[in-house]
Amino acid sequence: MAELNSTPEKSGRKPRAKKPNLRVDLTAMVDLAFLLITFFILTTTLSKPKAMDLTMPVGNSDGVPESRTMTICLGKNNQAMYYLGTAEKPLLAAKITDYSSTGLRKAILATRKYVHQTTGKNMIVVIKPAETSIYENLVNTLDEMNITDVQQFAIADIAPKDITLLKDRQAY
Repeated sequence: MAELNSTPEKSGRKPRAKKPNLRVDLTAMVDLAFLLITFFILTTTLSKPKAMDLTMPVGNSDGVPESRTMTICLGKNNQAMYYLGTAEKPLLAAKITDYSSTGLRKAILATRKYVHQTTGKNMIVVIKPAETSIYENLVNTLDEMNITDVQQFAIADIAPKDITLLKDRQAY
């Protein structure tokens, strides 16, 4: 049991009437402190991991129309190449950009606007990371899909023609 005892001061004065020792029982306060600590530990919300939802296609799928398909090839040195259509016959020529808001984001928004004006439908994006790209580039591209509200996108293996286009633009 926890106690607090106090003793009277001794001085050279006349002795007064003897006061009884003051005793305060601290057991209840210690119990309350531990109960409060336990309560706050159990009710504290720990930081939750943040993850992006990613839905991957299952099985074989039919081809997508090239007039609605934007391809983004991730290259080296934080560069990305994008085009609309196929690599052999692009509807919008392949261009190199970076991952800034005036780079890839601007390209996605402009291409989406073009696709909507020409077809009246939503754009589909195919993301193709090259061997020379880094994981951060893929995450940045997925973030841009979220920011620009692109609903249909997929991650695919890069084709030899895409590698050739990247090499021609010194991005592979």
